Amino acid sequence: MKKIFNTILILSIISLGANYAQAKKSKPVEEELVAKKDQEIQIIEPEKEVKVNRKKEIKKLNEHVRSKLKSSKEAEGMYETKFPVINSKIEYADVNGEVTLADCIKLAISHHPAIMSSISNAEIYKSRIGQAWSNYFPTLNAGVSYSRNDMLMTMGGAYSRMMSQKYNMFYVPTLSANMLLFDFGKTKAAADSAKRTYESSRYDAETSIETVIYNVKVAYYNMVFAKIQKSVYEETVKDYELQLKQARAYYEIGKKAKIDVTYAEYNLGKANLNLIKAKNTLELAAVELANAVGIPEMTEVILKDSLNTKAYDVNFTDLIQIAEASRPSLLASKKMMDAAELNVRSSKRAFTPDIGAFGQYQHGGRQMDADNGYQFGVELAYSNLNLMLLKKQVDEATATYRKYAADYEKARQDVYLEVKSAYINLLNSHDSINVSKLALQQAKEQQYQAFRRYQVGLGDAIEFKDSENTYLNAQLDYYSTLLQYNINAAELERVIGAPIRESDKDL
Repeated sequence: MKKIFNTILILSIISLGANYAQAKKSKPVEEELVAKKDQEIQIIEPEKEVKVNRKKEIKKLNEHVRSKLKSSKEAEGMYETKFPVINSKIEYADVNGEVTLADCIKLAISHHPAIMSSISNAEIYKSRIGQAWSNYFPTLNAGVSYSRNDMLMTMGGAYSRMMSQKYNMFYVPTLSANMLLFDFGKTKAAADSAKRTYESSRYDAETSIETVIYNVKVAYYNMVFAKIQKSVYEETVKDYELQLKQARAYYEIGKKAKIDVTYAEYNLGKANLNLIKAKNTLELAAVELANAVGIPEMTEVILKDSLNTKAYDVNFTDLIQIAEASRPSLLASKKMMDAAELNVRSSKRAFTPDIGAFGQYQHGGRQMDADNGYQFGVELAYSNLNLMLLKKQVDEATATYRKYAADYEKARQDVYLEVKSAYINLLNSHDSINVSKLALQQAKEQQYQAFRRYQVGLGDAIEFKDSENTYLNAQLDYYSTLLQYNINAAELERVIGAPIRESDKDL
């Protein structure tokens, strides 16, 4: 018994060892299989290559070009109804690096997506006018039916044997038409309301055009100012270079201390840093102008025009009258109020019936040409008559009209405020130009005297630096005020929706 137990124990140990060795041997194989499986699994499948249909793409591109050309012509016509004719015929392909403000306006009208979007949106509302009038067009229906009827036999005996057949089969092609003759003005009121909404969308398109043009003017003037600012800093660098040269000469002959040379080197370094910032500002202004025009690639341009230096002849009373007659957003609000008023009329006429004509022709029977029939007539009908619903629809239309009337009054008050603010800002910038111009003249004289004193050895570096900074700031203040005057003039044109007249008087 003991021998048997020992034998079984020995066999069990041998079996366990063999299983352990087999498991240890198969573990790397399993890990290799799992790693290989992980490599094969892809969380995101790669997209399949889609073959480009060149003919379809070319057709789509040509259609886009035609649509763009049509929209640009329409936008230019809308702009020129109130503003001067754009005397530029430039295209982006013809840009040779030099552009005027008129060129930028022309390019913006032809390329800016906001203008294309607003004009296309107006076309959407234009199509709804025709949709409203379509109620008076006939409605055609055509169809073919086949039916087989298993007749219920309620008679028996001899009567049932007298029946020719149990089943009846019919082939019935049908053509019918319905046409509205008169609906007591419901369709006309709906069409008139759609027309007012379309006219409002046209004024919204004009607002979009004038906003884009305003942004172009602001970006153009800012780039002109950035160019002037760069020139001012370049002149400042030249002055400090000359002062450094003078300081070194005085130091070499022992007339000035070393600190003057060090101070001049510091001033020159700071002036060069300001010049670098001015160059970066000019590059950024070019990018902003390209974005305002709607052509992001148009960054390497040279501006032909400068800031306007002519005074504007404006009168607040005349400006308010022009704004009430020309401001697109105000006119759009009025058209929406008119559309809401017509919608009230349309909802009240929903209580009236419709007078229409109908006709139908059928040809068929047990055979395709077995028989034919027709019917026609005139009907007086109420459709979906629900007095409670109609009453509440009238209440809704009335409340909507009151809302749009209040919106129009709010828009009129906002226009008054905007025109008043723009007018005051223009006058303030106009008055500031004379003050800044006088300060510039005085600073220039002071800088010249300080430089001459330093040249002959009577002045010091601090006096020269103070006069140079004063002259620098005076130049920037003057051109900044002139820039603001041009921007305020563009803002005034935007808020009244019409151009303002220049005088022959120089600022």
